[in-house]
Amino acid sequence: MTEQNASGTVDSGRIDSREASAPASTSVSARLGQLQFHASGKFRVLQVSDNQDGPKVSKDTVRLIAAACDAARPDIVIFTGNQIAGYDTAYAPTFVKRTWLDRQLEPSAEEKERTRQIVRSTLAAFLEPVVSRHIPFAVTFGNHDFQCGLSLDELTELYREFPGCVNPRRDTPNASGDTPSEQGDTPNVLLPHQRVYDSGEAGTFALPVRDQYNEANLLGLTIVNSGDYAQEGGYAAPSSRALQFVKHVPREMNVRAMAFQHMPVQKYYDLLRPVPVTTANAIQGYRAFESYSYVLDENRTLPGSYLGEGISCPDRDTNEFRFLQEHNYFALAAAHDHRNAIAGVVDGILLASTPTAGFSTYGPSPENRGVRLFEFDVRHPFEPRTQLLEFGDLVGKPSGNKAYALASTYMPNNTGEAINLLRKPKVLASVAAVVAGIISVLTFGRGGSRGGRK
Repeated sequence: MTEQNASGTVDSGRIDSREASAPASTSVSARLGQLQFHASGKFRVLQVSDNQDGPKVSKDTVRLIAAACDAARPDIVIFTGNQIAGYDTAYAPTFVKRTWLDRQLEPSAEEKERTRQIVRSTLAAFLEPVVSRHIPFAVTFGNHDFQCGLSLDELTELYREFPGCVNPRRDTPNASGDTPSEQGDTPNVLLPHQRVYDSGEAGTFALPVRDQYNEANLLGLTIVNSGDYAQEGGYAAPSSRALQFVKHVPREMNVRAMAFQHMPVQKYYDLLRPVPVTTANAIQGYRAFESYSYVLDENRTLPGSYLGEGISCPDRDTNEFRFLQEHNYFALAAAHDHRNAIAGVVDGILLASTPTAGFSTYGPSPENRGVRLFEFDVRHPFEPRTQLLEFGDLVGKPSGNKAYALASTYMPNNTGEAINLLRKPKVLASVAAVVAGIISVLTFGRGGSRGGRK
């Protein structure tokens, strides 16, 4: 299990009396009826990304999500894009390569309904561990979800068919989008008291988290649709509506916030160090950064970080990171790069990336595919601790299904101090310690060429 440290913990195990009337759930927040810090002072988020499944969902992906939910007992699971392999041949009749390209032939109503049924079945498979444990979940999108031929509004409504989905409804969207629209309740029975702030755009919304006494919002979770492809090439950025929402919603919730999205921003490269191309384990940058090779910067990255491919961010600076700095954010969690698991602090913002949880796409070795846990402590809610929960540690050996790994046959070389959030730690360290260079870094030697679908 690869571990990453950011702050301290003490658990009391006391549960609020309101939980008795709520549905049985492994999520404390579900038992409280809203996202809320536990009486023990903790709050937990599980990030899952890049399943990238077609009609047949890998059993190992489901096993990983189930084991992670059991081990971490998160308050909420956030899926950060590319859950759907929209390029799968099953979607050929409705396939959309780019959102701005016109189809030569519009699919029939029967073809659209067939795609909808396939997607619904896919969602049911990988959501089963979350739904059966009565854990709330939120969803945003990547660069492949829409390619199945369903709009993001349509995909949102399919997710909302499953109990626990907190995404705002898209059948009656917020028309203006100028300021966050507060939706007083959600359609699921797991969080009947949850407030939801709607941007008016599918995959972009915000969720305040209450303190342990339910007296005030303590932090916010901003879910961002970070876009798909740029017409000039490479990857796109969040829409202007999404960026305005990112800018305004912390003030609306009266909290500091953490953002979750699919695409990393250019500032993730500040967690790397440029090196000569001949350097051992050096990785070539992506597009705008392809003239340089990189390794992790051990003075900025947390233990457990590894670099397996260039960070695939938009070619131009979208100013999103500046928005995060200027508008009361303390962290950003992204994904997209299946073979990267990086966490560290840049200019006061914790940046984290999560590798693929899927076994139908390329990525690290099967045992290193994983999800990311964030644990918040009421004593220092803006210094979350984070840890990778990996298949090899949680489940063991993969099934007979072959996972597509790009020359990734080596294992971690565990050096440096790390904290296991699933057990009571003996030593605690903070993000501030990382900035001061107190902790050491765990790195993987992960060479190999780029390839596969991201």
